[in-house]
Amino acid sequence: SWSNYSPDFFSNNSYLINKGVSGETTPQMLNRFDADVLSLTPKAVIILAGINDIAQNTGYISVSEIFNNIVLMVNLAKNNNIKPVLCSVLPANELTWKPEIKPAELVIELNQKLSAYCKTNDLVYIDYFSSMVGKNKELRSELTYDGIHPDKEGYIIMEELLETVLKKL
Repeated sequence: SWSNYSPDFFSNNSYLINKGVSGETTPQMLNRFDADVLSLTPKAVIILAGINDIAQNTGYISVSEIFNNIVLMVNLAKNNNIKPVLCSVLPANELTWKPEIKPAELVIELNQKLSAYCKTNDLVYIDYFSSMVGKNKELRSELTYDGIHPDKEGYIIMEELLETVLKKL
C-alpha cells in the first residue's frame, strides 16, 4: 500500500522499486525473490517482512522459521552482490482478521532477532518499530487506518528513516 498512500515518494525517488505484495508471507517472498530482486541486479534490497507470517496468512510458522526465511533472502542478496537492508516489523497488538493471535510479543521477538543478526553481521537495520510504537505495543493510532497498516502519516515516518539510511549506502 506504500505506493498508494505516498506515490510522490516513489516518483521523487525513481531509483526505488516497490515490490511489496500485500498479505504476502516470507515463503511467498522467497518464491519470487529471484524474479523480483535478483534478476533486476539492484545495488540494495530493502526487506520488510514478518507480520503476515505472524498473522498465519499461509498457516502457522514460528518466529524462528520467519527469521530463517529472512536470513535466506539476505544470503541470496549477498551472494548476488546486492546489499541487504533489513527493517523491523511494525508494532501490532491485534490482528483484526485473526483476533485469536496476539502478535505484540512475537513482533518484538522477531525484531530482536533481526536487530541482533544485523549487528553481528554488519548489516543495515532500519528500526521502524521504535518510532511508531504506542504504549500498548500497538501501531500508534495517528499512524494507521486500521491498527496494523500505516496510513500517510505512518509512511512519512518510514520514509524519513529510510531516506536517512539510503543516503549512507
